[in-house]
Amino acid sequence: MPALRQVSPSPIPWTVCLAMTRPGFLVITAIGCALGMATAVASGGGFSWPRALATWALALLAHASANMQNDYADALNGADAANRAGLYPFTGGSRLVQRGAVAAADMRRFSLALVAVVVPGGIWLAAHSGGGLLVLGLVGLLLGWAYSLPPLALMKRGWGEGTVALAWALVVVGADYVQRGQFFLLPAAAALGYGLMIGNILLANAFPDAAADARVGKRTLAVRLGLRRAAWLYLAVALAAQAWVLALVVAALLPRPVLAALAAAPLSLAAGALLLRHASEPARLRAALVLGIAAAALYGLGMTWGFWMVRAQGVHF
Repeated sequence: MPALRQVSPSPIPWTVCLAMTRPGFLVITAIGCALGMATAVASGGGFSWPRALATWALALLAHASANMQNDYADALNGADAANRAGLYPFTGGSRLVQRGAVAAADMRRFSLALVAVVVPGGIWLAAHSGGGLLVLGLVGLLLGWAYSLPPLALMKRGWGEGTVALAWALVVVGADYVQRGQFFLLPAAAALGYGLMIGNILLANAFPDAAADARVGKRTLAVRLGLRRAAWLYLAVALAAQAWVLALVVAALLPRPVLAALAAAPLSLAAGALLLRHASEPARLRAALVLGIAAAALYGLGMTWGFWMVRAQGVHF
């Protein structure tokens, strides 16, 4: 286990505090919230700007907290310190602990501080939307903890990708619930495809880290399956997410405009092809990772646009 800095430089610059959150990845949460809000308005659930802004703020803070928990856990288990082939900022964590910019213990304290904001904020939002939000919020926080930290540390057991897919599906369902005030099938149907695309980001990002992860016993799917089989899994999941939207539109369970999500298919296929071609060459995978993230974002934005088009047409689905 690497020696870890026990005390952060004081005071910690605000730029370091921002970097601790890994802000680039927070975009996928913002899109997930927008998708949930769009499913609500498309099916007559109404829309409240104050609730929407509160949803975005709390979801982004929860995601930032989970990112810090992950950096703390990977500092303790040595995965980030052992990683010499990571493609920053996509893989290998924020690297702040490894560079000595912040102590691992302070990474954890900042994470808990954000949770201390999210919990009362979530209770307040639930009081204005419905008690079901408390259940969703609790499950989300538990998933964030279980993903990184012992005793579960699901990211080390090959369950991390599925955990992430479920967590981001809950973001969509939760954002819809805040606007609607009750559970509904439509957001759950939309959330499944988006969750699969987000899980695929994690699957692809594990490729450059696979060798280091294997050395410290972090058994991601890329480690457990081997890189070539993991690349085929990536393609299968991406195609399943696209097929899911198409099947639901054909079955009239989703409105036709959400087929805009299929615009992500070429990006996913290109990312998968690059993973297959360069699986054993981590330094050449940056384009694949960028394409995978862009595909997930485009998928979510396409569905969001589709649901808002339903609202703009003055009909409820």
